[in-house]
Amino acid sequence: MSDTPAPGPQNGEGAPSLRVLAQYLKDLSFENPRAPLVYGRLQGAPSMAVNVDVNARAIGDNQYEVELSVSAKATHEDETVFVAETAYAGAFEIVNVPQEQLEIVLLVECPRILFPFIRQVLADVTQSGNFPPVMLDPIDFLSIYEQRRRQAASAQKGEGALA
Repeated sequence: MSDTPAPGPQNGEGAPSLRVLAQYLKDLSFENPRAPLVYGRLQGAPSMAVNVDVNARAIGDNQYEVELSVSAKATHEDETVFVAETAYAGAFEIVNVPQEQLEIVLLVECPRILFPFIRQVLADVTQSGNFPPVMLDPIDFLSIYEQRRRQAASAQKGEGALA
């Protein structure tokens, strides 16, 4: 056996790596404007509108914060039953990922890691409001990413036509 270290990656190159440094609840709001009257009037499940957003920003060398935001608004007969808004974030260290692939890692892979946790937060807070827990269906972050890219490309083409 030798004390000489095994040959490693040269010039900072190596296998791509994604490491979770921290996960945390960043924001949480639950509004139950018709309580307690809503409990006697609500028959059946309310209509639900859910919006999802993902944002990422650099916070250091090879370190990024990715924030997954979800808002859920339940209505019944044109009245708001509840509004839940939450932001769950993670700090990630990402190394040896080519620059052209970094955006997809930040906006697809990192949200996939965070999703089960924000899903649980939303379920818990709605249940604490005396409603059945809101269980989000799995989200296809790749489709959201691709849709955003198409919208950005269309907007650029539109701006080019106006110039």
